[in-house]
Amino acid sequence: MSAKFGPAGNCDSFSKAHKSSLAAPKWIADFGLDCYEYQCGKGVHVGKDTAIEIGENARAAGIGLSIHAPYFINLANPDSIMKNNGYVLTSCALAEWMGASRVVVHTGALMGRSRREALDIAKRGMSALLSVLDNAGLGHITLCPETMGKINQLGDLDEVLELCTLDERLVPCIDFGHLYARSLGADDGRPAFCRMLDRVEAVLGSDRASTFHSHFSHIEFTPKGGEKCHRTFDDDGGYGPDWAPLAAEVARRGWSPTFICESAGTQAEDALTMKRIYQKLVEEREAQP
Repeated sequence: MSAKFGPAGNCDSFSKAHKSSLAAPKWIADFGLDCYEYQCGKGVHVGKDTAIEIGENARAAGIGLSIHAPYFINLANPDSIMKNNGYVLTSCALAEWMGASRVVVHTGALMGRSRREALDIAKRGMSALLSVLDNAGLGHITLCPETMGKINQLGDLDEVLELCTLDERLVPCIDFGHLYARSLGADDGRPAFCRMLDRVEAVLGSDRASTFHSHFSHIEFTPKGGEKCHRTFDDDGGYGPDWAPLAAEVARRGWSPTFICESAGTQAEDALTMKRIYQKLVEEREAQP
């Protein structure tokens, strides 16, 4: 049982040396990381042949793959059902070509609705979406609804967990930076992380809880809106959340989540820092009598 670590997309240091994501899996493996989340936030713009080659390169390098579906998805808007289905369907087709096991999806904005009303709409949309994927032969792809960083977005931890109760194939993407931002810094530190992970296990059971998907980065937020922007571990500004207590809690539980680092430009470097801190904590626990 061991957590896995990797970057969201291509970091600046990779992009300076390589023009194509075809080289990313080997570069990530040589860098000392375990996985790679291919970014389709602005749409799925990669052809089948390229996707297959990226998947082959990832398998050769021992790198696990996931996909981030387009940002345009809004499960809380009943007028967007057809568009949502199309975005997720093309993302899952891409995952199939690449051999990626998970597709991360945004939950959407409230658009003036109550949180309860928006969540009920999203649950109906997610159920319909799963049927679409089943009919397309893509029902084996795991969808990961993501916790969101802006206060006016659907997607606090309980809302995402309720979405995931619809089907055991749904695994939460817990973005700890987003939860930190929407809580205005309150969701940070060992007690907060323990509470959140306990909640995931209570709602979804130990199997899904122990293998949750995650995004992590330091986040700058505003008092009224929540998330403003992603930062790096080297930014001087007191940005959170703090990685070490979360790493300690995951190590204590012996869980095997996937952590995708979304730092602004240094996502591979910061992912490696996360991995090293986590590995040191695991080694210290294993050395205890």
